Amino acid sequence: MRLIPAKPLLASSLTIVFAAALASGASAHTFGAEGAGFAQGFAHPFGGIDHLLAMVAVGLWAAQRGGRALWAVPAAFVAMMALGGIAGALGLTLPLVELGIAVSLVVLGLAVTLSIRLPVAASALLVGLFALFHGHAHGSELPETASALAYGIGFVAATAALHGIGIATGVLLKRDAGRLLVRLGGAGIAATGLLLATTL
Repeated sequence: MRLIPAKPLLASSLTIVFAAALASGASAHTFGAEGAGFAQGFAHPFGGIDHLLAMVAVGLWAAQRGGRALWAVPAAFVAMMALGGIAGALGLTLPLVELGIAVSLVVLGLAVTLSIRLPVAASALLVGLFALFHGHAHGSELPETASALAYGIGFVAATAALHGIGIATGVLLKRDAGRLLVRLGGAGIAATGLLLATTL
């Protein structure tokens, strides 16, 4: 069954994501730095194009892999991101966080571009490693006035939503030109990561 009616909608979604990339400053992590609670935590990943693109890339790659990877890869990212967030909120140090985030975009973008097929466990391990950096960045920017639990639930929920966008886009664009569009999106994510790395 062809999924042509869904393609324009999802192509528009990808366009919005990359338009946001052009509109956002490099490596922005300040959204949600004031205030406290679920809403600010939920908004935080949308305020940094590096976080947003990495999370969408995880969903796209999971959709390309299919099977158990559809849930295992995003779940690994969410779990390890939460762990990194706790470490950041507690003031524990993690070296080269910003570089790790930039590299995550390059690697995940290339994984989507090349439709790399790793065993599910290896894929989960890879995204989990990068998730530590993203989580640490979220946690270390936890506002002093924030409810850590509500804020954390917010950014975890946003992460899951962004994974869902990536998965839905990847699944519904699996045929014909849609696959090329997804791979081009991956290339754009990798290019953004390279650009961010050069600004560090």
